[in-house]
Amino acid sequence: MNKVEARIIGLDDRWMTLRWRVEGAQALVLPPFAGKRRADSLWQTTCFELFVKPVSGEAYAEFNFSPSQSWAAYDFTGYREGMAERSMLRAPVCTPRRGQSVVIFDVALPAAALTTLPFDFGLTAVIEEEGGLKSYWAIAHREDRPDFHHESCFAASLAAPSAT
Repeated sequence: MNKVEARIIGLDDRWMTLRWRVEGAQALVLPPFAGKRRADSLWQTTCFELFVKPVSGEAYAEFNFSPSQSWAAYDFTGYREGMAERSMLRAPVCTPRRGQSVVIFDVALPAAALTTLPFDFGLTAVIEEEGGLKSYWAIAHREDRPDFHHESCFAASLAAPSAT
């Protein structure tokens, strides 16, 4: 992999739209289509993730999105503690697109599944390449090893809209 970029491309009352762009993706392993369904252990192969946490408190949510179109959502009461399935009234929409050397992965996540603004967040990716080589991408990592649940990965903030 040469580069992984991730960003929020839209947020309104109904949807948050996210995009990951993977460059140098010739050897990228994409899991086969499995249908739009909740599934565990998506992070064991190529997977894109969003972590959100209120500005104060220890609780946070994790969302996993697979190019297979499977997804997962979890709540945590603290750092890797109290894991439970997060209620989702509507499934996210995952859309992978692959070119010769680029993969674009878009997700439309129901806004109702998110924590109330403002919140801190991290956009992450587990990238698997042919031969089983895995790399872990995040806005920031803890100093000693990648750990998407660590507070260092909540490196970005999204503020509530201001009144005009």
